[in-house]
Amino acid sequence: MRVARTLTGVEVHAEGEQGTCFLGGVYEVPGVTMREKLHHLNDVDDSLRRFLCFEPRGRPQTSANLVFESSDPAAHAGFIILQPDRAHAMSGSNTICVVTALLETGAVPMTEPETVVVLETAAGLVRTVATCRDGRCERVTLDGVPSFVDALDVPLDLPGFGTVHVDVAYGGCYYLLADVAQLGLRLERGSARAVVEAGQAIYAAARDKVRVQHPTVPEIDFISYVMLTGDDDPANGRLRGATVLSGRIDRSPCGTGNSARLACMAARGQAAPGARFVATSLIDSEFAVELVGATTVGDRPAILPRIGGRGFVVGSRTAAVDPTDPYPLGYALSDLWDMSEL
Repeated sequence: MRVARTLTGVEVHAEGEQGTCFLGGVYEVPGVTMREKLHHLNDVDDSLRRFLCFEPRGRPQTSANLVFESSDPAAHAGFIILQPDRAHAMSGSNTICVVTALLETGAVPMTEPETVVVLETAAGLVRTVATCRDGRCERVTLDGVPSFVDALDVPLDLPGFGTVHVDVAYGGCYYLLADVAQLGLRLERGSARAVVEAGQAIYAAARDKVRVQHPTVPEIDFISYVMLTGDDDPANGRLRGATVLSGRIDRSPCGTGNSARLACMAARGQAAPGARFVATSLIDSEFAVELVGATTVGDRPAILPRIGGRGFVVGSRTAAVDPTDPYPLGYALSDLWDMSEL
């Protein structure tokens, strides 16, 4: 095999959502901090993202986690999430994947029954506690970054649906959140394609109307995802949601999405510090979700979320390119990909 470049990663899934963790050999991304690297990957040179996420090396559900040495001595490592649309600052499921990979490969020494792993993200430091037994990382609980509401009940006009009200909130990245009942849909496996199309319509309607800017992190000035909620029972501690990203559904319950949702619930008086929920996905996988405290971000009231779930190593992946390959940065076609985001 003749290759000009080879990158090898550990394949992990967190409650169903895949995340490939590249633990070494991706250190040519300029920038010292994860914020600087996020800016470079999104605004200067996106070739590495395209190389890892687009066909024929990637696929629409690809998340490629680039793990770096941290610029912060308090952290064990730093990481950036690459997805088909762009690089993202933070992800709950991918945090679980990265911690699982770091511990089960020995990159970070494992101690039983618990190992503390701190990660530098572009959204801030994320402290995790991994429950470990018999050499395996059984569960990861992470303290998410301070999460807050940007706006509640923003009206959007959606062709085919009429006026739909969305919340705009931050949970490590920015979300549009909407109750699925407004769309005449249910959050069940058989409705996944319809949920995706509704989420895409919401994202498109908000593109020219909703502007966001993190108060203290200038690199985070874009809406990442749409999360549809409903068919749940928050009074009895059950939440259900579906995050739409790159033309598909997040298979996990979504850590940053539920952090944003907790912020909205707190703003409406539906949750307070100490509130605990079980969040479920369309495949019925579960995250433990907790509102552990209150804080501020700039001049905004914010909440402190905690997310817990399981990660599983499922294999390894090698991404390579022949120097004569006509598609060194990959390609996408509309039969599989949401071309409006690429």
